[in-house]
Amino acid sequence: MQLSPSMQAFILHWGDMGPRWGLSRSVAQIYALLHLSPGPLTAEEISSTLNLARSNISTGLRELQAWNLVQANRPLGDRRDYFTSHGDMFDIVERLIEARREREFAPTLDALHQIQGTAEADDTPPEIRARMAETYETMKTLDDWYADVASLPRASKLGLLKIGGKIGSLLSGSKPKKKKKKADK
Repeated sequence: MQLSPSMQAFILHWGDMGPRWGLSRSVAQIYALLHLSPGPLTAEEISSTLNLARSNISTGLRELQAWNLVQANRPLGDRRDYFTSHGDMFDIVERLIEARREREFAPTLDALHQIQGTAEADDTPPEIRARMAETYETMKTLDDWYADVASLPRASKLGLLKIGGKIGSLLSGSKPKKKKKKADK
């Protein structure tokens, strides 16, 4: 696959952002390439395009499959797997949010709930138990809100996103801030 300068910049930027998102640079670059690719790519094609070791590509593709961000298909009679990203960006963001919730947020909620129970039985001071309870309740409320939003139809989610901060302005009685145009920034 021939990469234009803009495609290279896109892939390099995703590589730079990968570690901030919990992915390695190479995994983020693999994903970016697959996201931009008009068709499926083999691991060999990914390796030669990104100039990364084939073993690095295999490891990265397995990680992306674990995140449910790419899929492999093997045409009848071909020994190679062909990889594609899920093309819809909204679906990708939803998958990432749900995966991060399952890997990071949900275990923290479970741990806080257990710790809270233990704190009731040991000599943890009441003010500390209250702080633990407040932390748990806040996180549980956020998780419940997420579950409510996640269960909405896609059109409703998009509507909520478009409304954005206008809801806060409506609830607080203040006027919504006007968006700056790109030329104003």
